[in-house]
Amino acid sequence: MDTYDLVSKHPLLAILRNVPLEKTIDYAEAAVQGGAPFFEVALNSPHALEQITMLRTHFGDRCTVGAGTAITVKRCKAALNAGAQFLLTPGTPLDVFSYCADHDIALLPGVLTPTDVATSLQFGYKTMKLFPAGSMPRHYVKDLQGPFDGTNYMAIGGVSPAQIPEVFDAGCISVGLASSLMPKDAVAANDWEACAAYVRGMVEQIQR
Repeated sequence: MDTYDLVSKHPLLAILRNVPLEKTIDYAEAAVQGGAPFFEVALNSPHALEQITMLRTHFGDRCTVGAGTAITVKRCKAALNAGAQFLLTPGTPLDVFSYCADHDIALLPGVLTPTDVATSLQFGYKTMKLFPAGSMPRHYVKDLQGPFDGTNYMAIGGVSPAQIPEVFDAGCISVGLASSLMPKDAVAANDWEACAAYVRGMVEQIQR
């Protein structure tokens, strides 16, 4: 299942990678309060499955929770059983693509090359995760959209908050941030109001 309707409604994806278990709810609540109720929990992080369940239980319909680094069917099944509402990959694992396509599972596939884009399209995925986006020239998305018209991209990987305007100007419809989502000192100090304000500033910048 393509994720355009989901991604287009949420211009900022909050990525939880190596967030301590005890900070999970406070961290996510700061993102929600800041206007980013759209999450990816990286499956190669400690306690990832538990965090997915925690977020779904605590927030219910207030947020949407995805599972990233879904590079095997086994990981996909575990994430879905934990409550994940969509999946993300860092590349184009064909067994994962087939599994998601066969079971009508929402997937945001990771792409970098034209070959990756073509592979994703073969499985019906027109909305993709450009990864690592921070390493690519700003005209790259529009270059991809030349031969692959009708495709849409979320920028993830190496994108800083300062680059957000450039990302959207380049043609992306959403951006995902992990370690740069909130100030590290504020997270360490459990200053969740400051974290929420920081996220809110980025969301407002995107919406201008």
